[in-house]
Amino acid sequence: PPPADDLAEEMEDVDFDDEGAEEPDTEAWETEDDEGVEDGMEAQDDSEVTFSLHSASVFCVSLDPKTNTLAVTGGEDDKAFVWRVSDGELLFECSGHKDSVTCAGFSHDSVFVATGDMSGLIKVWRVDTKEEVWSFEVGDLEWMDWHPQAHVLLAGTADGNSWMWKIPSGDCKTFQGPACPATCGRILPDGKRAVVGYEDGTMRIWDLKQGTSLHVLKGQDGHQDPLTCVASNQDGSLIMTGSVDCHAKLVNSATGKVVCVFKMESVAPKAPTGEGEEAESNSVESLGFCNVMPLAAVGYLDGTLAIYDLSTQNLRHKCQHESGIVQLLWEETSAVVYTCSLDGAVRLWDARSGKMISEYRGHSAEILDFAVNKDASIVVTTSGDHQAKVFCVQRPDR
Repeated sequence: PPPADDLAEEMEDVDFDDEGAEEPDTEAWETEDDEGVEDGMEAQDDSEVTFSLHSASVFCVSLDPKTNTLAVTGGEDDKAFVWRVSDGELLFECSGHKDSVTCAGFSHDSVFVATGDMSGLIKVWRVDTKEEVWSFEVGDLEWMDWHPQAHVLLAGTADGNSWMWKIPSGDCKTFQGPACPATCGRILPDGKRAVVGYEDGTMRIWDLKQGTSLHVLKGQDGHQDPLTCVASNQDGSLIMTGSVDCHAKLVNSATGKVVCVFKMESVAPKAPTGEGEEAESNSVESLGFCNVMPLAAVGYLDGTLAIYDLSTQNLRHKCQHESGIVQLLWEETSAVVYTCSLDGAVRLWDARSGKMISEYRGHSAEILDFAVNKDASIVVTTSGDHQAKVFCVQRPDR
């Protein structure tokens, strides 16, 4: 097991159950027992809990890693909320943001929760006391990632810099990228390096301690268009990058060499529907590695979910969605991949057969983000319909 787990166990248990045992705030949640009032798709609601305190699109969601009992959501209403997954009860509001909250997440041990808005204001709260312990303002925020073993936060901004802080002391280090947005990034599982992708198509692997760049992929090795997403496998030996150029690149993180390039052989472009309209564009929107088999998944804006075999570097399955894939996530302990898409549905796919296992609906607009808990029993989604929903996906065969 990764050292983060040992570390988490050494930490004192934070008991969330006694928090807010008073009367639940009925406005904050509704459980979905009522029959749908409307006919048609919107009436189908497979969710167990709906969180509806946001008054605009909900952009991001994370689950607390230690207990998986709390969610944090951030939205276009400049608000972020920490709430209980079991019943949707609000624990506290992360107040004081001045712009859409686009990033939110818990530290590895669930002690802290960080929220970041588009203008670059990042705040950190202590979960048990519900108090703000730190805040900082950077340039326009692109992404944010917690360290897998320590109270360290990394964030990328539109000026190309990545910032790293110790929480709550605020000790700070910056990693200067090219003069263009740092569009995506994440700390590698070893906790010593981070991979950051940029709008100019380059990718850098940073040494977090030295503050130096270990490898730079640019030109032919980089992408032709902005990077949209990065992921690493469980031991951090392989990195995958995705881009607007529709390519996903597999990179050896130790050598910085591109191992292979997965190109989506494009289907004939859809004919423009009207005068002056461009043919639909495509890009890589999300990607990830399977923990239990040498497989990787890539989700495209045109609705294609591609499952690649890493040992042969071949395309294994193409799973077609009606509309664009927003994000994908693998289950931790099986070859099941989850997708959420612009049609408002969550789908589970068996990566071995390429077949869809199940589909869950309940949102009346596109799903913008989602999270899966550790034992793959629930999915929490956020949507343009101003709501977050909790779906039970536990299947009888497990």
